[in-house]
Amino acid sequence: MVFFEVCILIVTLAIFVTPFFQWRYTYWKRRNVTYLPPKFPFGNYENTFTRKYSFGEWAKIFYDEFKNRGVKQAGLYIFVIPVLLLIEPQYIKNVLQNDFGYFVNRGTYTNEKHDPLSANMFHIGGQKWRDLRTKLTPTFTSGKMKMMFNTVLQCTIPVQEIMAKHCLDNKPILIKEVIARFNTDVIGSCAFGLDCNSFKSEDSAFRYHGRNIFDTTGMWYRFRRGLITICPTVARALTISMLPKESRRFFLNVVKDTVKYRAENNIQRNDMLQILIELQKSNRNNGKLPLTIEEMAAQAFVFFTAGFETSSSVMSFCLYKLAENMAIQDKVREEIDSILRKYDGKINYDSIIDMKYMDQVINETMRLYPSLTTLTRECVKNYSVPDTNVVIEKNTLVVIPVLGLHKDPTYFKDPEKFDPERFSAENIHKIKPFTYLPFGEGPRMCIGMRFGMMQMKVVLTCLLRDYSFSVNSRTKTPVLDKYAFVSSSQDPIWLDVKNI
Repeated sequence: MVFFEVCILIVTLAIFVTPFFQWRYTYWKRRNVTYLPPKFPFGNYENTFTRKYSFGEWAKIFYDEFKNRGVKQAGLYIFVIPVLLLIEPQYIKNVLQNDFGYFVNRGTYTNEKHDPLSANMFHIGGQKWRDLRTKLTPTFTSGKMKMMFNTVLQCTIPVQEIMAKHCLDNKPILIKEVIARFNTDVIGSCAFGLDCNSFKSEDSAFRYHGRNIFDTTGMWYRFRRGLITICPTVARALTISMLPKESRRFFLNVVKDTVKYRAENNIQRNDMLQILIELQKSNRNNGKLPLTIEEMAAQAFVFFTAGFETSSSVMSFCLYKLAENMAIQDKVREEIDSILRKYDGKINYDSIIDMKYMDQVINETMRLYPSLTTLTRECVKNYSVPDTNVVIEKNTLVVIPVLGLHKDPTYFKDPEKFDPERFSAENIHKIKPFTYLPFGEGPRMCIGMRFGMMQMKVVLTCLLRDYSFSVNSRTKTPVLDKYAFVSSSQDPIWLDVKNI
């Protein structure tokens, strides 16, 4: 009897589901958009779903294929969801900048009711995003960066102590772990006004939750990510969150307790949380709805996650490429020595800004290893693609293949070569606009770009001034982690370190 009922269920599902898939898979054909024939039930997403490729690699593969065919935009399917892949830089510019009003949202998952931390500035859209962006932009002015500089510099002290110990013991160093602890201390102080002590305590709560948030292992993570991708409405109904519950509770409590403590003790600090507190007061005084604790926690949280994982990965990859290319490493060190002599040997905000070759090195690292290998935008109202008969319908997801653009030999000759000269004053103007997008572009360009660059340049200056790095034999050529949201190495990066 049970077997008979199961058979009836399977047949019934086949009768109704198969025609639905067949109809959905004609979406791009009906709109006269070049597309790749999908396969039931994955669409064009099978190799990413099975983790043969990361999402960024998936987009790059199709970018390469369609660009070679002379196509400027192409239709793909993530299961039954139609997405539009942009190939032509002018189309990318239109979406990110010229016609931004049609693509103001990222199209990423939020579940504000059950996961208030997801309602942060990275994920939210519409007027709420516009208001927050306007209010928080002053957090990252040059003046604010100068005020936070010494806090960042202080966080390099335990990094240098770790390096000295490894030199003494003649042991290789797991570079990302060191950089991640440094970034934890920086963001903990600059965002929350708290001393995280990541180097002194193996049980640092901020370090633990930093790892926890970006842990992509385990079937539960894969199930959540798959459900959020395929059926976000169902995921919300099931109260699914991409963040572990204990980490959500931790960050909410940290913000709640810190705000309460500052109010009771009349304490003010130059950090992001103070900006949010002032914004809360301003809204209340102007008759607007004040920010809730949950909204404040969400913005502080995204500052932590963005500054923590992206900078950790970029700096790890950067030191790896410098260890692999000693002539470039020596050139960076020569610049550091030359600039610091002009500032009486002092590392300060102005001396860091003057290090132009270091900028080139970081920029080239982000070309090879962009933190976000794709950018996504959701069409919020029907949009006619200029000079075509194509209309992008409301709610359609648009994918911009950053990794594909960054490794396109049309735009970057010998794209796998690590060559900081691409970004020299003589050559940078040769880069075609909207083919280099490490921080995005347009109104939703990364708001913390200036802080991120300062953070990376400070630690690189402190390390390369006193130490030389080479690749340890245990290190494999970095391959991007197939599961990670932010680009990171699948295998550990071990470096040998020596005093200069």
